[in-house]
Amino acid sequence: MMNVAIIGCGYVGCAIARYWQQKMTFVVTATTTTPERVSALQAVAQRVEVVKGNDSEGLKSVLQNQDVVLLSVGAKGADVYEETYLHTAKTLVSVLKEIPSVRQLIYTGSYAVYGDRNGAWVDEESPAAPVNQNGQIISDTEQVLLSASSENLRVCILRLGGIYGPGRELVKIFGRYAGATRPGSGKDTTNWIHLDDIIGAIEFARNYQLEGIYNLVDDAQLTTGELLEGVFEAHNLAKVTWDSSQESKRPYNAKVSNQKIKDAGYELIHPQIIF
Repeated sequence: MMNVAIIGCGYVGCAIARYWQQKMTFVVTATTTTPERVSALQAVAQRVEVVKGNDSEGLKSVLQNQDVVLLSVGAKGADVYEETYLHTAKTLVSVLKEIPSVRQLIYTGSYAVYGDRNGAWVDEESPAAPVNQNGQIISDTEQVLLSASSENLRVCILRLGGIYGPGRELVKIFGRYAGATRPGSGKDTTNWIHLDDIIGAIEFARNYQLEGIYNLVDDAQLTTGELLEGVFEAHNLAKVTWDSSQESKRPYNAKVSNQKIKDAGYELIHPQIIF
């Protein structure tokens, strides 16, 4: 049996908890900061704890005798980014120094750290260039987690594209734009990843004990215009009109390479986008 702890059990954390629990060879501990979510999480994890990310004693208790830790937190608003990501990472790293049983830490981050590259290609060697405070916090969080890497502890960071999947379908995300006029030309690049591939890549990283940074995006690399056109066509919705006299408000425009994780042996379940 392997003991795995999931710090932050939202959309991604719940899905991987369910996956690991069904494999029967894992004992899953899930944490949440919301007491109301405990009963829902008890359906996907053997043990559920209510712990805030800055509670070092609480985290220490959760992480005793764990083999793998997945950090999969999500901020509930821009005002709590630092608390959710950076403070949790710092607390976690300080606690892990005292818990030698943990051999791997996996973190689901974001390609937002690359910022706006005017549509140019980026890979894991490209320097982070966040365009706003929240992107900077995500970048700082990565550095804190990577600093915990040692002979005893492998740290793997997955930089995720936009997340979609069951319950978070693209039409749910973009349906409200049908028939609207949007700022910009629609020519900026998007990067997405399906929930199935997030689960697949987390399990791949755990199984092969990956360390370092890996981008996790699909092969589609559609422009915003192509993406919205595909969504609205598939669901018989009115198309978007673009107004290039107005500047696009999207802060991220980069083609993110997924070659490194493919070279490591991961095969995408959904290489192309599902509309």
